[in-house]
Amino acid sequence: MSESPDRTPLPREFFDRPVLEVAPDLLGRTLVRTSDTGRMEVRLTEVEAYAGEIDPGSHAFRGRTARNAVMFGPPGHAYVYFTYGMWHCLNLVCGPEGRASGVLLRAGEITVGAEEARKRRRSARYDKELAKGPARLATALDVALSLNGTDTCAGPDSPLTVLTGTPPPADQVRNGPRTGVGGDGAPHPWRFWIDDDPTVSPYRAHVPRKRSS
Repeated sequence: MSESPDRTPLPREFFDRPVLEVAPDLLGRTLVRTSDTGRMEVRLTEVEAYAGEIDPGSHAFRGRTARNAVMFGPPGHAYVYFTYGMWHCLNLVCGPEGRASGVLLRAGEITVGAEEARKRRRSARYDKELAKGPARLATALDVALSLNGTDTCAGPDSPLTVLTGTPPPADQVRNGPRTGVGGDGAPHPWRFWIDDDPTVSPYRAHVPRKRSS
């Protein structure tokens, strides 16, 4: 029996495109997280594009470092980073190898494994809040730095896979400024989300940190 279209893993060619093509095209796709505790699935509803060395908002804006090396390829790999000393965030690398870019997975609907997600997200009042925001999504899926560099196109044994899912109609896709990005990268309307989806996180403008005297 052939695999149904919505369960087909996305091939590397899907990610080997410009980041502004890949980012909105990830909406409605299914992210699968497999671990010792079982299988979880998330329907992606909100993402942000980061264009590497041409994007002041990107970790790779000033070039390659040990932290951002995964962003330089190959496409289809996971870039995981730790922020504010507390949270992990999950990105998917795209574009040609050697040219850094990636898509931050900002929010989604837990469609499989909600019970397991609730154990990690005890502060969530409703299931729609389990993966409502990039840190919440990573926490719900038990994503940590150990998954940095994971090949999502490696097959069923990979701990992270992206399936075709059900992309929304084009008229339901919205875009606007990225959340919390300041400086020259602030105006870029590179945040994409599914209109009126209850799992999409609220937009927050960048607030500069106060420097201690």
